[in-house]
Amino acid sequence: MPPILEELLQHIREHSSKLTVAALFAFLGLAIGRWRARRAWQKRDFLNRLNFTLNIIEDGRLTIRTLMEKPCEDVFMNQAAVEEVLAAARQTTAVSPFLPLAQEDYWFYLNQILNELSEKFAEGALKRDLKLPVTSARYLISLTSESVGEIRTRKIRAMLIRKDHLINLAEAAPEFERPHHSTRWDTLQKMKVAYEKTPYLFLEMELSV
Repeated sequence: MPPILEELLQHIREHSSKLTVAALFAFLGLAIGRWRARRAWQKRDFLNRLNFTLNIIEDGRLTIRTLMEKPCEDVFMNQAAVEEVLAAARQTTAVSPFLPLAQEDYWFYLNQILNELSEKFAEGALKRDLKLPVTSARYLISLTSESVGEIRTRKIRAMLIRKDHLINLAEAAPEFERPHHSTRWDTLQKMKVAYEKTPYLFLEMELSV
């Protein structure tokens, strides 16, 4: 037997118990990961995803569109911040869909979302700077996780709505594109009240296209 092979076998014999324990932990980690993924799928719980949701109110009709969706890790970058966001998302209630994050930290979380959106709409900002034809509007951003009503999936949502539309939001419900969008209308009503009483839950930005 070649010396290098004999040395390898000897190393395995000497450290077999450690290798077995390491393999066991690796297997358990994989099994737990699969169990969590299967459980999340069954519950339609995708709180590790951040959905950038545009809420449009036009001609008496509520339309909801996804601008993009990313893993929370790709937006908030810092793992501690991600864990704070996930923990807060699990504490939202039917009364308040807003993530209960510390007031002094809220701006930093919203600013990360603003940075993602600014990158997506960078072309519009450049066109405006170059005096080229663009259309601009001011939007409000808020972090929510709806946990009431006919919610098909639990996600963390960066809610976007035009500032003037939220401020002037009517009490009467508009026409819904989908029946379960009544939950979103309830959220928007809560956002209107929250913007008046707790404006730190929001960040304002201008988008140009």
